[in-house]
Amino acid sequence: MTLSNLFCFLEKRKIKLRRSIKKHQFNFLFNAKTITNHDTVLAEAEFALRNKFAHENLEACLNSQDPLVRQGTQLKRTLELEFRDSLLGLSPERILIQIPSPEFSPAGFSLFSNLLESLNYIGIPAEPLDWDKNTEDKLMRFCPTVLLSSDHEDYLDRIDWRVISQYKRKHNLRVGLTAALEEYGNKSLLPRLAWARRHEIDFYYSFRDEAYLKNRKEYEPFFSAGYKILHIPFGANILHYFPVDGFSRDLNYVLIASRKREHIQYLKNICHQYSGFIDGPGWKHVKNFQFNRARDRYIYARAKVALNIHLPEQIDSACELNERTYQLAACGVPQLIDNPGLLRKVFGHKSFFIAKNPDEYETLFKELIHNPQFGVERALYAQQEVFASHTTFHRAKSLIDQLKFLD
Repeated sequence: MTLSNLFCFLEKRKIKLRRSIKKHQFNFLFNAKTITNHDTVLAEAEFALRNKFAHENLEACLNSQDPLVRQGTQLKRTLELEFRDSLLGLSPERILIQIPSPEFSPAGFSLFSNLLESLNYIGIPAEPLDWDKNTEDKLMRFCPTVLLSSDHEDYLDRIDWRVISQYKRKHNLRVGLTAALEEYGNKSLLPRLAWARRHEIDFYYSFRDEAYLKNRKEYEPFFSAGYKILHIPFGANILHYFPVDGFSRDLNYVLIASRKREHIQYLKNICHQYSGFIDGPGWKHVKNFQFNRARDRYIYARAKVALNIHLPEQIDSACELNERTYQLAACGVPQLIDNPGLLRKVFGHKSFFIAKNPDEYETLFKELIHNPQFGVERALYAQQEVFASHTTFHRAKSLIDQLKFLD
């Protein structure tokens, strides 16, 4: 090992050690009740799910004492009637979506599963290409017209591209990959575009805002290579995320998310002074995280405040809102959020409590705890907005509309 390489190695070790120390310090500063109650809250949510009729009964929800349950139930009912089988028989598309295991990527499993379920709901046949399933068997059995995968080697290496090529010679199949930039930690773009040409990739798609893609110069190589980029923003899958009845808001806060460095600066004082519920990969007190969309609405129903923190890239530019923003709004939880660049373009100013920095975040949290009615008022606005325009039903329909204009 050269001296230069040794220096780089030692620097990386120092950075890793500092992060580890911060992580353990942050977990150590948790309010003790947050840790001791964690497993109980999960067990209670799972029990409620097994007895969901008591909490999801239509008549009870429409007459609930909670205005967020009443409103959300009516909005959900109306939207489901509007979208159910709305495209049945009106499109030739059959969508195959490669879905990672929740253990490999909870976020990927969530967003791709939500899209798949919503496509089926609106009448478009859609099936998963499971993480370890045979490509050829799936193609022959399902006969897709579109395959969606992700431009990452962990996804692409699991697909038999020789079989894909053979299938395309006899059938109408268009293959789409995520439009991933190297600036976000991916491999160099030009070699990936060359690979795409060799493997007959037909288009790209992105979860990011359309204006962001058009204005950021790093996306220009996609367009120069002749590719179109479809737009599928995140949204709330209201088959899983909706308000449920019969719960008191006895948890000061809820956060269900993978642990990130950004959480420390925003949450350290809140998590020390107040008990709540935190779950997700990477948290020291979470020994065996289990992803469960159906269960989580029963945890959100108990939250006085839902905490939401974005990644630096989502703060610095108007690129996207995380999936959680839409899901929490649909569930009717008062949401305390940082200040992502896209927020005010997607939602009105009355929908959230928005903090520009950690100190403001803490101040707003305390105001919400002391004046919970303020949270209800804003949550009602956010719920209206997400059901009006930002569910995965809307995203699924938009995808089908965009596919018509690929050729």
